[in-house]
Amino acid sequence: MTPTFTCLIPAHNEAARIAGVLAAVQAHPTIHAVVVVDDGSTDDTAAIAGAAGVQVLRLVPNRGKSAALAEALRRVCTSHVLLLDADLTGLRAADLSALLAPVAEGHTDVSLSLRGNAPRVWHWLGVDYITGERVLPMWLVRPLLPQMAALPRFGLEVFLNSHIRSARLSVAIVRWGTVASPSKAQKSGWRAGVRADIGMMRDILRTVSVATTFEQIAYLRRASQRSGPRSGLTGMAAKLRQRFAQLDL
Repeated sequence: MTPTFTCLIPAHNEAARIAGVLAAVQAHPTIHAVVVVDDGSTDDTAAIAGAAGVQVLRLVPNRGKSAALAEALRRVCTSHVLLLDADLTGLRAADLSALLAPVAEGHTDVSLSLRGNAPRVWHWLGVDYITGERVLPMWLVRPLLPQMAALPRFGLEVFLNSHIRSARLSVAIVRWGTVASPSKAQKSGWRAGVRADIGMMRDILRTVSVATTFEQIAYLRRASQRSGPRSGLTGMAAKLRQRFAQLDL
């Protein structure tokens, strides 16, 4: 079966940046649908997305990234989903093609971005384990939606990592050298940015332990090193896909 892709872009007060992201995503030949998930924005985020001609799912009040994406993922009808942050700069259609290709061509089950301005340690390790840009199969995601809706606001990425690891999926790490994401301090000011970073780390550690965090990083590195052309899913991943297909989730 040829993979099909829906792009979900969670956004909260991203009017200043979302148009640049949408310019890269719109009319991309591999993406079948684009949905901006407007999570209780008080600025023109939804209006800008609507004017660009993409679908907009408006959620009021603000729910946080995890719950907002859980709501949007319930509506995805394609075989795969591309999750994309709304605040990226320097994003090009070619970057999206590079992220989608390993999964679209059957080389890997999952792909993750490694942005140019990601922390130096992530570049040294070769993986950004909390990246918001990732391609995932919906057979993995659908059974997780009830749990996902109850996650801490920023617990989504490590939650997904746990299930990628449990299913022993192969992973592609795609370096996006020209793509950047502004820090929370750049977006909100120094004090608010520090508080937001602390809150994000608190949510991560409410979702997984420190030990599990290191195990996830180690797994993602190993899984990316063994990625390559495949005739199909193997092992636990194949069993899980077959099981969920039988359940008609």
